Amino acid sequence: MNSRKMSRRSFLVLTASTSAAIAAGCATPPTAVPPTKAPEPTKAPAAPPPAATKAPAPTAAPPTAAAVAKYKEAPMLADLVKAGKLPPVDQRLPVTPKIANEMPASQLKPEIGQYGGFIRTLTPSVGQDTDVFVLCNEPLINTPGILGEEVTPNICEAYEVSPDQKTFTFKLRKGLKWSDGASVTTEDVRYAFEDVLQNPELTKAFPLWLRTASKFDGQPAKATIIDDVTFKLDFAEPYGGFLLVLAVQSWRNYAEFLKPSAYLKKFHKKYAKPEELDAAMKAENVTEWVGLYTLKDRSFLGGGFANKQLLGMPTLHPWVIKTVTPQLTTFERNPYYFKVDAAGNQLPYIDTIQSFYVADVEVIDLKNMAGECDFARSNPKLIKLPLYKENEAKGGYKMRLGRLHATVIDVFLNLTYKDETWRKVVQDKRFRQALNMAIDRAEIIDTIWYGYAKPSTIIPGKLDIAGANKLLDEMGLDKKDADGFRLGPDGKTFVVPFETGAQRADQIPTLELLVAFWKKIGIKTTVKKIDGSLWSQRIAAGEHQATIFWSHTPLWYMGDLGQPYWATLWQQWWTSGGKQGEEPPADVKAFFTKISQISAVPPEQGRKAYDEVRKMMNDNIYYLVPVENMMQPMLANVKLANVSDSEDVFAIGSNFSGEQFFYKK
Repeated sequence: MNSRKMSRRSFLVLTASTSAAIAAGCATPPTAVPPTKAPEPTKAPAAPPPAATKAPAPTAAPPTAAAVAKYKEAPMLADLVKAGKLPPVDQRLPVTPKIANEMPASQLKPEIGQYGGFIRTLTPSVGQDTDVFVLCNEPLINTPGILGEEVTPNICEAYEVSPDQKTFTFKLRKGLKWSDGASVTTEDVRYAFEDVLQNPELTKAFPLWLRTASKFDGQPAKATIIDDVTFKLDFAEPYGGFLLVLAVQSWRNYAEFLKPSAYLKKFHKKYAKPEELDAAMKAENVTEWVGLYTLKDRSFLGGGFANKQLLGMPTLHPWVIKTVTPQLTTFERNPYYFKVDAAGNQLPYIDTIQSFYVADVEVIDLKNMAGECDFARSNPKLIKLPLYKENEAKGGYKMRLGRLHATVIDVFLNLTYKDETWRKVVQDKRFRQALNMAIDRAEIIDTIWYGYAKPSTIIPGKLDIAGANKLLDEMGLDKKDADGFRLGPDGKTFVVPFETGAQRADQIPTLELLVAFWKKIGIKTTVKKIDGSLWSQRIAAGEHQATIFWSHTPLWYMGDLGQPYWATLWQQWWTSGGKQGEEPPADVKAFFTKISQISAVPPEQGRKAYDEVRKMMNDNIYYLVPVENMMQPMLANVKLANVSDSEDVFAIGSNFSGEQFFYKK
């Protein structure tokens, strides 16, 4: 988006023509029909879930104020209204609901849907489901299709940016409510800033992205409450990229600075009665109030969401947690969800989501192909593409291809691993260059990606075995053991030991190829698959030497270049302002500084900063990006509608429009 246009933007409100479009479809009251009932959550249904009641078709009513108020709702909610257990839909929606636009019109032209049914998902992670996480993600503002080309209001109704790019004013939707019916007000913002973010017991370091220009030594944003729905954030320096940071960076969500304060104050030492706080701590078997609060105030980004402690926590998501077991988490529609479709039907269309935990990714693929999953974007891998196509009819799903928003087989050597021999070798740029030159990208593209990828451009991609051997000899690794592997500075065989949680089916096959590639230049490489939770712990502690994972390289505005994996201690030093980790060398400091500039400046300047980051990456090869521009298979129940068929769309974009999914009869 043009930064001048963005900076001069006055409050963005729904236009009269948009309101008229809603009114035209809202003149008739909701049809009272029984909702579709999902099966018992302990057993996945054998057949795809059926469609339920079709939302009433738009009628040509005049755009009067009375008509605008008559929104429509799911039958299961209409029944609760009739029973007196829920207010009417027009009292549950904000004065100005959000008209869903999570995908650009060029990528998805949504149909008016039908209410009912359920979606089954599968996850290999305990307490986390990536697909459900993104389906439920709700930032303060958003960028349709996560393209970074425009920014539109979402939870907020309007926003304004000062000409100097230092002050950002936001207006929440009047009448917006949490999923328990409590009003969303700027008290929820004040509470988040003053009682959580600025409480040293709860927040050890103020979030980097909420500091001036995203700098580790930047001053924290100052929040000022203007009225019940309006607040502003002031930064000491210009922060031209802040809107995009809010919209997508690290899948921001709203939960760090907008919290259901009325609910959470029951677990906060400042507000709760001591005897009630003690009782709550005993119930959760914790001895400190901070431990209790951490259990109760977790956003989707804060350690998973399928936790029993989160049952009852109010949210702004389209679905809320209903039940949690070790094998299954169920989510049910949020009766106070703030979005409607173009005809004024309150979203989401789908009644429930069932997230099944399956530890083995291979078993997940078998279940996908057997039709035991209704939407799968994060787990399907291109390496299984022929099998997915072969089983489409049998499994009752349709396979689509979309662009990957990440480079997912990036190779990381931990340059800060605490072993002097290791550091001496891997911190030498020539070693990383040599490994990179020995990668046969054409073979990876053919065998792992079936041609649906291209050689990397962020680092050199030319195969040069002779050049790689020359570099290794020059840096002193010219002696070899009896098996032909190079000896390190300590006289022992130098080994690159990969550890991976194998979060993707394409990671192990990629590493197996690297073992063969690097054997040709005398580098011994091993591969060890470990438990995913153990892998995460070792990464956080910097105890790994080499791993394979993904980074958001295709999303220029993210500034996500794998720092936790190749520079653990240097990143800790950078983000803590020198209080933790180790001070990085000058070139890495310059690299981190340039990365931070991407989000600190207006978008067109941010793109230029990103180009400079790419050049620095090309020159230094801090980590290896074998291929990019990958395609990703996505599987969806054949009856599931409003899923984009465009191959030019980021596949993950479909998750963001999940509230518009519905089943066709």
